Amino acid sequence: MKKIIISILAILAHFMMYSQNNLNTVLDSIEANNTTLKALRARFDAQILQNSTFKNLSNPEVGFNYLWGNPNEIGNRTDFSVSQTFDFSTITGRKSDMVDEQNNLIEWQYKAERMKVLLEAKQYFIELIYYNALQKEMQMRLEHAQSIHEAYNERMESGDANVLEFNKVKLNLSMAEGGLSRINLERISLLEQLKRLNGGDEVITEEYEFDILDLPVNFEDWFVTAEQKNPVLSYVKQTVEVSKKQVSINKAQNLPQFSVGYMSEKVVGQRYQGVTTGITIPLWQNKNQVKQAEAKVLAAEENVFDSKQQFYSQLQIQYNRTNALMANADQYRKTLETANNTDLLKKALDLGQISILDYILEIGLYYETVNRTLEAERDYQKAYAELTAVEL
Repeated sequence: MKKIIISILAILAHFMMYSQNNLNTVLDSIEANNTTLKALRARFDAQILQNSTFKNLSNPEVGFNYLWGNPNEIGNRTDFSVSQTFDFSTITGRKSDMVDEQNNLIEWQYKAERMKVLLEAKQYFIELIYYNALQKEMQMRLEHAQSIHEAYNERMESGDANVLEFNKVKLNLSMAEGGLSRINLERISLLEQLKRLNGGDEVITEEYEFDILDLPVNFEDWFVTAEQKNPVLSYVKQTVEVSKKQVSINKAQNLPQFSVGYMSEKVVGQRYQGVTTGITIPLWQNKNQVKQAEAKVLAAEENVFDSKQQFYSQLQIQYNRTNALMANADQYRKTLETANNTDLLKKALDLGQISILDYILEIGLYYETVNRTLEAERDYQKAYAELTAVEL
């Protein structure tokens, strides 16, 4: 029993960096293999290529005319022309800037989706550590229940125990076996979830120890950093920059376009060829487009303000929740370390001072405390992961 207690306390109080390294390895693997992220990356790369076409020149225009003369004596006429339309350099530069801002918007969108996938994976990994620890604990309980069962079986054969006591021992063993079986099923389910996120590749870990996590002391100071790292907020802010670039382009499109080209004309015995020029005057096509773009900027700025306020409130709620869970986990750990009567219970059972029923009830209370401690650790770890998801 002393070995059991030492092992349990080691699970709860002795943390190692290997667990963190293992988690990072798993997250790196999932980021590389996740099919959802691969599909998003391919779609976003295609979108980036599509955005680049926005700054291309318009297509050249080629014309050919073949005209029959009437009367026939005047012959036929052949015309050929090719021309290219150009924007002013001001518009070309602003279109290039617009493409850069749109590509930044796509990258922030990808990072936001990436954060969701990695947070999901991290939550599963934390659950897996919890069930690994619980499996280790339940394995020890099963071995202990088996040893008691063997001892009482011998006592039954020697007539030193009655059937009622032996039935209680068998029930205790059955509960330990059932508990371990259920935990193994949960572990398999979690491993399958991680396998799914890892693109079908197995994720194997036997880690059962959580990392030591330091909750930020000052929420306001920490929020400034979290706000800068949040890809969702960065995406929303980027929409403002894209909208502003659109306003700039729409204003520049009020400038005329010009075209240059070559033209030739052939008739019987005569040929004309030379340079052609033209200009497009924007009178009606761009009407109200500047006002519309400016309205979109205002809407985007309001969205940024709302998103920031929502993020601040949600993060503050999550911070307070995480802080409370941390205190709860600390309290359970201290209780487990100070209120441990397992040695005394075993001695009392061996000396016949308590019945097997009393022993099972008392040790069951201790086991329940261990379970609650592991649950509190898990809940704190998961809350902390959600709180700090922007750092993934």
